[in-house]
Amino acid sequence: MEIFKKEPDFNFMGKRFLAFALSGLIIVAGAIVFKAKGFNFGIDFTGGTLIEVSFKDYIHEKNLRKALKRIGLGESEIQRVGKKENKFFIKTIKSIEEGNKNQYKSEGVIESQDLGEHEKVAEMIKASFISERERVSLKEGKLDINNTSENKIKNVLIEKGISEEIATESSLKINDLKKNETGLINSFKDLEGLKLKRRVTSILKNNTFLGSFTFLSTEIVGPKVGRDLRSKAILATFWALLGMLIYIALRFRFVYAFAAVITLFHDILVILSFILFFNVELSLTVVAAILTLVGYSLNDTIVIFDRVRDNVKLMRREKTGVIIDRSINQTLTRTIVTSSTTLLTVLALFFLGGEVIHTFSLTLLAGIIIGTYSSVFQSCAWLKVWEKYFIKRKKI
Repeated sequence: MEIFKKEPDFNFMGKRFLAFALSGLIIVAGAIVFKAKGFNFGIDFTGGTLIEVSFKDYIHEKNLRKALKRIGLGESEIQRVGKKENKFFIKTIKSIEEGNKNQYKSEGVIESQDLGEHEKVAEMIKASFISERERVSLKEGKLDINNTSENKIKNVLIEKGISEEIATESSLKINDLKKNETGLINSFKDLEGLKLKRRVTSILKNNTFLGSFTFLSTEIVGPKVGRDLRSKAILATFWALLGMLIYIALRFRFVYAFAAVITLFHDILVILSFILFFNVELSLTVVAAILTLVGYSLNDTIVIFDRVRDNVKLMRREKTGVIIDRSINQTLTRTIVTSSTTLLTVLALFFLGGEVIHTFSLTLLAGIIIGTYSSVFQSCAWLKVWEKYFIKRKKI
């Protein structure tokens, strides 16, 4: 596939100082933002509790914040999933005050005494969202179907005289009904479509209730694990860069490896600056995206370097800048096509992939643009710098 009717003749090396200045400006700005507020680390690195909660009815973030303040977690991050949905991500790294723990234990809300610290936080957050009416139902011994396991529903039915076979079948149907977009059963009328036994329906109405919310997911990471993951993420990035340096040095010459690794450092610093500018949560998925982009950018750089190496042999009388420009122009169609098709895929992930992979796809989106720019304007420009200042104009 050819985008240009004839080989383009863009003067990329003539713009190298402008590219250096632009990249330097972005990296310096990123360093200033980092100094001012640092990264927005996810619970993967800080430890903490991340909960996805779904509500039956619309609820404002202010009301959630008010409920969390009562248990000393008013500074938790609250993020609505979508604009119209009643789903939220709640992230906290703080622990619960002992007085609040004892209060909810005495009310029978936290049942297990063997929970870890962050598991207690999750239970306390759940308890803070329970309405007074629901709290009364819990004290009466009723079961919240929307926040109860399939096994507990089955046990209630068996205790009330339902055979184990029918109880198992009924609880399975109820659990499947909760596997919808909201994770909730809105009313007992929804159970009528399950064709349950009349006695089963009667027992459920008398001994259970349908809570106003449910936890769709709960992610808990201890602080020690978070610190360990952070150090491992840094080591993974370091070893990846070192491995690439060795690979390029063996395949080409050290001059190419030098230029490629500087370019990869450039890519990482610019991507991290982007993460700082837009306050993207730095998690393991984002680190995975960064490492993916390092490989993507290197692949494009190697294609250009391969053409440079060939043209050095074919164009011995030409200056280094001319050779590099010719090589970039010859591979420009491939660069544009590869980047465009990859970008379309990532755009689909960004708009259709959902909130869970939003930061991952956003990082990839920025990284593909940065990686393509660096392959053209940075990697070969550093070859020119090496040739000019380190090997006394000797051709690479």
